[in-house]
Amino acid sequence: MSAERIPVAIVGANGYSGEELCSILARHPGVRVVAITSRQHAGKQAGEVLPRLAGVGDFSKLIFTEPTIDALLQCGAEFFFLALPHGLAAEFAVPVHRAGKRVIDLSADFRLHDAATYQDFYNEAHPAPQLLSEAVYGLPELHREEVRTAKLVGSAGCYPTTILLPLVPLLRQKLIDPAEIIVSSASGVSGAGRKAETALLYGECNESLRSYGLPKHRHLSEIEQELSLAAGSPVVISFTPHLAPMNRGLHSTIFTKPAPGVSPEAILPALEAAYANEPFVRVSKNLPDTKNTTGTNFCDISARFDARTGRLILLSVEDNLVKGAAGQAVQNFNLMAGLPETTGLL
Repeated sequence: MSAERIPVAIVGANGYSGEELCSILARHPGVRVVAITSRQHAGKQAGEVLPRLAGVGDFSKLIFTEPTIDALLQCGAEFFFLALPHGLAAEFAVPVHRAGKRVIDLSADFRLHDAATYQDFYNEAHPAPQLLSEAVYGLPELHREEVRTAKLVGSAGCYPTTILLPLVPLLRQKLIDPAEIIVSSASGVSGAGRKAETALLYGECNESLRSYGLPKHRHLSEIEQELSLAAGSPVVISFTPHLAPMNRGLHSTIFTKPAPGVSPEAILPALEAAYANEPFVRVSKNLPDTKNTTGTNFCDISARFDARTGRLILLSVEDNLVKGAAGQAVQNFNLMAGLPETTGLL
């Protein structure tokens, strides 16, 4: 079996998403991790840096290396997972892609179709605009067939996943008013990344809920891109993200209105039908709870109608480090590699 496993590299393996990626791929039956990189931990064993993976097969004995292009291109990997900040990810994606390898990028560098939009939201020029036309937006439930054949996938972001999965089927079927969408989301602190910042210290985050990134959070760019594609016309929404006092988990509450002539009772059945055969989307009458998705690649969705205001309330939850990051990347990889989509994720 080991000879049949696909060799992969994880570039940037020591952040929260990178660590989660290591945890999934270390146990993935179709994968052989041949390289893990970290400037901070170069020369150390994986099991030393990531104690929860100590003793997990051969993975725990892997040595972190400096992330250099030459070394990565010689490591034997066929697929490269880039768990790096935006901007930096493209610096690795370009030469790896040029060498004929396949790339799954967890950053925002290849999620957008338009370089001008990237510059508008990320306040810097896109580092590799020549690749945007062939990059595929990596939300499998929306772009499965394109992901299968892609050489470069920009894996969808955490907030966008919980917002797009409830809204896109309804927009495609013209069941809701695209001009009436307001979103309030809350993410666990791990969504801000593993970094030393005062705002992320325990004493600052514990017992506190605060909004941030207003009024134009970066994820709005990919959210509106995909909603506009689904609606067939430009969609602009209001979006307020919050940092919640929990390690992981993400909850989105979406307010919208049924399209004229559409019964509110049609909404939940439409979502159930849209995701009836999807392995990682669970639609239920029960209100979703982040704890029920912790450590899983599931996104749980429900809906309510407020007759007093005439508004639909869509609710969506996920683990921001799994379906919102590493698990989604592996789901994309499985499709690209021709493996069962759920391999290593159930």
